[in-house]
Amino acid sequence: MSAHTEPRFLHRMPNIPLVEDAWEEIDASELVDVPLLGTVSAGMPMEVCADNETVRIPSRMVRRNTYALRVRGDSMIDCNIHDGDIIIIEKLESAENGETAVVLINNQEVTLKKVYIDKSGVRLQPANTTMPPIYLKNDDIQVLGLVMGVARRPANTPVNAA
Repeated sequence: MSAHTEPRFLHRMPNIPLVEDAWEEIDASELVDVPLLGTVSAGMPMEVCADNETVRIPSRMVRRNTYALRVRGDSMIDCNIHDGDIIIIEKLESAENGETAVVLINNQEVTLKKVYIDKSGVRLQPANTTMPPIYLKNDDIQVLGLVMGVARRPANTPVNAA
């Protein structure tokens, strides 16, 4: 078992919806660096802010175009994604209905939500029953990637702790 200061790595299990128990914990072995591109809001959409950092994750979590984002907010807690988590994203430009995706709104704000698309438009659904969905037109959003994993630091551990 790793020390309590090490992050836990949760990998999304294939072919099931992203819910609280849709994760498997994997060993922190064969770590590789992926770009940590900034912060994504799990709440109200926020402006994109880029960081030039990297985060070390297990190599089996890495796909062709993998990057990481730090989560701010509690809108995805029912998917077991919490404020302060680092989410591992596979860069994709489309999402199936119900997928948890990083979405760019009006080319300026980024948010993390479940995406539902139909003829009338797009519903960005939080995974938190206390928060309302966001309704937009199809042309207002662009999918930036899907959540493939989570790196979670133990509580009360500084982000830059070795």
